[in-house]
Amino acid sequence: MSSQVAGLLQLIALIAALALAYRPLGDYMAGVYSSEKNYRPEKWIYKAIGAHPAAEMRWPAYLRGVLAFSAVSVLFLYLMQRVQGSLPGSLGFSSIDPDQAFNTAASFVANTNWQSYYGEQAMGHVVQTGGLAVQNFLSAAVGMAVAVALVRGFARSRTGELGNFWADLVRGTVRILIPISVIGAIVLVACGAIQNFSGIHQVGQFMGGTQEWNGGAVASQEVIKELGTNGGGYFNANSAHPFENPNPLSNLFEIFLILLIPFALTRTFGRMVGSLKQGYAILGAMAVIWIGFTALMMWTEFAHRGPAFEIAGGAMEGKETRFGIAGSSMFAVATTLTSTGAVNSFHSSYTGFGGGITMLGMQLGEIAPGGVGSGLYGMLIMAIIAVFIAGLMVGRTPEYLGKKIGTRQIKLAACYILVTPALVLGFTAVAMALPTPADSMTNSGAHGFSEILYAYTSGANNNGSAFAGLNADTQWFNTTIGIAMLLGRFLPMVFVLALAGSLAEQKPVPETAGTLRTDKPLYAGLLVGTILIITGLTYFPALALGPLAEGLAS
Repeated sequence: MSSQVAGLLQLIALIAALALAYRPLGDYMAGVYSSEKNYRPEKWIYKAIGAHPAAEMRWPAYLRGVLAFSAVSVLFLYLMQRVQGSLPGSLGFSSIDPDQAFNTAASFVANTNWQSYYGEQAMGHVVQTGGLAVQNFLSAAVGMAVAVALVRGFARSRTGELGNFWADLVRGTVRILIPISVIGAIVLVACGAIQNFSGIHQVGQFMGGTQEWNGGAVASQEVIKELGTNGGGYFNANSAHPFENPNPLSNLFEIFLILLIPFALTRTFGRMVGSLKQGYAILGAMAVIWIGFTALMMWTEFAHRGPAFEIAGGAMEGKETRFGIAGSSMFAVATTLTSTGAVNSFHSSYTGFGGGITMLGMQLGEIAPGGVGSGLYGMLIMAIIAVFIAGLMVGRTPEYLGKKIGTRQIKLAACYILVTPALVLGFTAVAMALPTPADSMTNSGAHGFSEILYAYTSGANNNGSAFAGLNADTQWFNTTIGIAMLLGRFLPMVFVLALAGSLAEQKPVPETAGTLRTDKPLYAGLLVGTILIITGLTYFPALALGPLAEGLAS
């Protein structure tokens, strides 16, 4: 069987698994966020934090809850790293430097999980499990809560109330993320991933010296890393490491985990707004982009150019032979079209066009299917923009799900889509203009520019993957990427929640003969076109200087 056929079969199996899980998981999540019942463990949590789950919140209160919780999380994780040397289970590792501790705390709380350190050489068991893994759950739950608040904005009318942030946070964690993670961790252990709390031990001689390795609760952190579209690896090699991702079966399972909740949330959306067809339209737009990017990536990396590529069967540099080109390509597209950031290969080693595809996936806003929660609310923002464009073409006030899209809504949507490009392009321009940041580049020319563009694209879009050629462990990159991650995560949430509040206050508009049918394939096509055009106009000049120039020159 050829590598291309094997890759196609893997893709078909992945689509089938996602299709089987789509309906039950989507309906279950809709029930979780619509339920008025509180389980006993949830009641204990509410009592401990002093929350009243039945109390409805308007968008400013909901936003205050998001920001306050996230600020405390950043502080807590920062302090854990700064005192690591005094904690039990530190494996003898010293405390983390202030700039790197800030970068890591911002990264994990912002659901970015960018890492400028070697995981197995810097973090002990307590910080890895009690700090980083915990934030993998909580940051994902925050994203889901904000998405659900926006959905309620569409579903409700004549009220500014969007639910209760603390109830959404707790239910998303306790009822969705933890149960799936427990099952997923068992599957990964069965596949060969490790799960222990062993210390550092020697594993043999390597290049004339002694090689040492440490164990850890890897399977449990790996599963929420993928399921919560987080991305922080227990080891520096991330999902290319055999302790995290042992074989092709675990690789396919991890891709499934990355895509599972973001795709299923479209059914949750359809169920909560009372129209499953609306959810299918959003799902269709996501699926078209994801399948298109996957096919394009496979074609680019399988293309034979010269005898070396022919012998290897394609562009194998930087890829694990365990996974091959197909498994690596599917993983790379899944991780950059979501806000996951996990890698099972090194994107810097991809062909020029292949590296450009990974960047473009993030620059779309990671909405196909996007991060847990953030993908859905990002796609709904683009849906509003698409409706507005359609309204301009026919000279009619745009409407979406029975809500008028007026000046206020468009201003909030426009602010949302401008935040990350401003951060990415602004920080990239400054880094290229200053003499010191350029010293961190491994390569010069177009590829070197791509390293820096990728870093800020990954940080501001809360992805977390790296191009694997840039030394980001400097005060400049730790600080600026940390700032980009925080602003790229929480500024858009301000506009999303403000938009949700304005929609919830509206009176529903009755559907007429002139109403744009947003549950039809025609609208889904318009949505895909809107996404590609907006992204192209925003990022094409920067892409032309980096991956496009490199691809055309090869």
